[in-house]
Amino acid sequence: MAFSFEYTAWDDARHGDQRPLFEQLNELFQELLQHTAGDAVEALEWLTQLDEQYGLTEEYDEGIGDFIEELKRRGYLRDDEEGQSIQITARTERALRERALERVFNNLHKDGRGTHRTPYPGQGDERLPETRRWAFGDNINRLDVTGTLSNAFRRSGIGSDWHLSEDDFRVHETDHQSTMATVLMIDLSHSMVLYGEDRITPARKTALALAELIQTRYPDDTLDIVAFGNEAWEVDLKDLPYLEVGPYYTNTRAGLQRARDILHRRKNRNKQIFMITDGKPSCHIENGRMYRNAFGLDRRIVNKVLDEGMMCRREGITITTFMVARDPQLQNFVRDLTEANRGRAYYASLDDLGSFLFEDYVRNRRTHLR
Repeated sequence: MAFSFEYTAWDDARHGDQRPLFEQLNELFQELLQHTAGDAVEALEWLTQLDEQYGLTEEYDEGIGDFIEELKRRGYLRDDEEGQSIQITARTERALRERALERVFNNLHKDGRGTHRTPYPGQGDERLPETRRWAFGDNINRLDVTGTLSNAFRRSGIGSDWHLSEDDFRVHETDHQSTMATVLMIDLSHSMVLYGEDRITPARKTALALAELIQTRYPDDTLDIVAFGNEAWEVDLKDLPYLEVGPYYTNTRAGLQRARDILHRRKNRNKQIFMITDGKPSCHIENGRMYRNAFGLDRRIVNKVLDEGMMCRREGITITTFMVARDPQLQNFVRDLTEANRGRAYYASLDDLGSFLFEDYVRNRRTHLR
């Protein structure tokens, strides 16, 4: 049978996105939700404007109104309690986390399989070349057949007396799999949206992706989320899509204190803090009152943050800072914090923030035990 090929000019109708209209609009709707902090009404207003400008539904029998009704029918949207507005549902929140995770992993360089391995033998999934004597309770799937038979032959020979005994059995070691307690700190100070840059949207996407990663791939891990501005407070997983910047200063010290308190309650041996910030601490609580200075790097504020970083180090908590700013003064501060904590720092661009975060998370799981 002969095959022939025909080369033609690109035709959007024939070669374009062939997915159903709902899937196309839902993908765009979810992207808009990331930029509106989960505000469904505003996202749908933007979607309607895009439809009017670019004719997204022009060639279909359905419009944006039909799309909204379908979102409700499938459980992505619901009316609020007063029936005056619409809100996203838990299903949409989960979809946003899954979408963020997919986007981040699509940008990762090939760097292992994302397992929980450490340099130590123990209870895990992947066999190691090393073997040891069999013990009661060992999984038979880990049996070293060659080593076991060799022991039996050496002990009883090849004749009619050959048999296996308990002492002959050898099993493969497996990699030890540890658990990790992680606190993700997110800077919600006003500077995260100043200077013409939207720094909070990629930070929010990264938090959503990290939450989905831990829930699906590392179910034995723990993830807590701390937002910080004038103060620091814990954020529930379900509230992640709705994080917004407020008129706040940056109380980095309070954020680290709250994160350290949380990790103190966790029983995991391995503990770490991921901090996404534009890097400039500008306030702290002193004698029950707020001391603030938004101009430059005030050593009265900075030194308190460095003290907190050293306390984390003494408690075995590594701080990894992802700074979404390039100001030399701010980089100097992060460098000082990293040195005090013996942690890590990434001066990531807004586009690469998620990739940096997850690459380090997977590597950290392999090297954190000592």
